[in-house]
Amino acid sequence: MFDWRRPFGRRRVTAPETKASAVGPVIAFSHVGRPVWTPRDYANLAREGFAQNPVVYRCVRMIAEAAASVPLAVFEGETRRDDHPLAGRLARPNPEQSGQEMFEQLYGYLQTAGNAYLEAVEDGAAEFYALRPDRMQVVPGGSGWPAAYDYTVGARTRRLLRAADGFSPVLHLKLFNPADDWYGAAPLEAAAWAVDVHNASAAWNKALLDNQARPSGALVFGGGHMTEGQFEALKAELEASYAGVANAGRPMLLEGGLEWKPMALSPHDLDHVAGRHAAAREIALAFGVPPQLLGIPGDNTYQNFKEAQGAFWRQTIVPLVGKTAGAMTAWLAPRWPQVTIRPDLDAVPGLAGEREALWARLEAASFLTPEERRRLAGLGGEG
Repeated sequence: MFDWRRPFGRRRVTAPETKASAVGPVIAFSHVGRPVWTPRDYANLAREGFAQNPVVYRCVRMIAEAAASVPLAVFEGETRRDDHPLAGRLARPNPEQSGQEMFEQLYGYLQTAGNAYLEAVEDGAAEFYALRPDRMQVVPGGSGWPAAYDYTVGARTRRLLRAADGFSPVLHLKLFNPADDWYGAAPLEAAAWAVDVHNASAAWNKALLDNQARPSGALVFGGGHMTEGQFEALKAELEASYAGVANAGRPMLLEGGLEWKPMALSPHDLDHVAGRHAAAREIALAFGVPPQLLGIPGDNTYQNFKEAQGAFWRQTIVPLVGKTAGAMTAWLAPRWPQVTIRPDLDAVPGLAGEREALWARLEAASFLTPEERRRLAGLGGEG
C-alpha cells in the first residue's frame, strides 16, 4: 500500500473486508483512488520528475553533460583569442568550479525549470556563478524589460541591479514560453503528465509487491448464506494460498457457489508495459532525446543508434549551445564590445563524422578557392 505521507502520485485506498454475516453474500473488495497530478511548480517538478523518474533524470543529465562538453571559444573579429581574459574565465569561472561543471549546472537548470541564471561578480567577467532558478525573481522595469533580479535565500533577499553602462550582472536564459513575459517553459513541464503516468506505473508495481501481490477484486458467495466459521476458513485460505509474492499469479480454484469478480483493470487490460514505454517516449520527445539513446525498446539497431546520436547533437545540443554562446556575447557586450563567443564544434567527438563529410565535399569542390573552403567550413579568413 502507498505511503500516505507521499504527497504526489497515485494513491491506492484499500477498504476493510466486509461480510454479510448470515444474511447475504460475502464480498471482499478494494478501491483505487483518483489520480493526483503533479503541480506545475519547480519544487514538485524537480522532485517528481528529476529525482524520482529515471527517464527524466537521464534526459537532463545527457543534455547538460553533452552541452557542457562543447568548448566555448572567444573571438575578436574573426581571430580566435585563447589568451583573452574572458577565455580563461570561461575555463575557470569561479574558484569552486571548472567551466564544464558550471555549464552543466546551468544547462541542467534550464531543462528542469525552463530558466537559468548566470551571475557575473565584480567587473563583468571576473567570476561567473550559476544561480538556482527557484530563488530568482524578475523585477520588471518601466520600459517593459527586467530592471533587476531578486535572489532570495531563506529570509535574505539580494537585489542585482544594472550598472550605469547598462550592464546587467545577471544573464537570464529561458526557453520559449508563449504565456509568460518573464519566465520560460521547461521541457519537464510539458512532459509532466507523461512523467505522472510513468511514475504511477512504477508505483503500481511497487504497491502490488507491498500488498503481497494480493489482487484487487471481490469474492462473491452466491450459494445462500455463509456461517462465521466458513467465512473465517475462506479468509484464512485466501491469505495462505493466494496472497504473497510466492503465490503471485497462482490460479484460484473456486467451488460451492464462489465467484471471483475483479474490481479493477488488470495490467494486461491496461496494456501496462506498452503504456509505460509510450510515456517514456513522450518524456524523451519533450526533451529532444531520441528514445534509442535511453534504452527504450523499439528500433534499437546499431545503425539507428548512430543516426539517433547524430540527431541528438544536431537538433538538441548544437542549437542549445549556440543559443547560450549568442546570449553570452550580447550580455557581455557593454564590457567586451569587440568579443564574440562561439561554440568550438570541431572539438566535439560526436560531430566528427559530419565534419569529415563536410571537408570531403569541400575538397571535391575544385571550383572553390582555399579561402572559400575555409569560410564554408566555418574557419574564417586566410590560413
